[in-house]
Amino acid sequence: MSKRVLTGAVTWVVLTVGAFLLDPILGAAVLVFGGILVTIGHVASTWGDASSYEERELVRARRRAEARQANSGKREKERARYRAAMERKAARAARKGA
Repeated sequence: MSKRVLTGAVTWVVLTVGAFLLDPILGAAVLVFGGILVTIGHVASTWGDASSYEERELVRARRRAEARQANSGKREKERARYRAAMERKAARAARKGA
């Protein structure tokens, strides 16, 4: 947790306690809205650490390439089966047409 977020959280706790001492309704409002602001501050403090879309897409492309390479033998076998089936189909069509 960053120092800025920690300072904000401590300030929020102090303000919440003070507001509850003055008025419970005001304290509840400070509790809720302050908690939301501290949460947003925490999320925003780590926002830049996330990977970019391009980096994630590059990793996915590498994984797809590895999978394609690993399955290349299966794909070639399937292509050969498909070609053979198309040749049989063409031969049947030629026999029926002749």
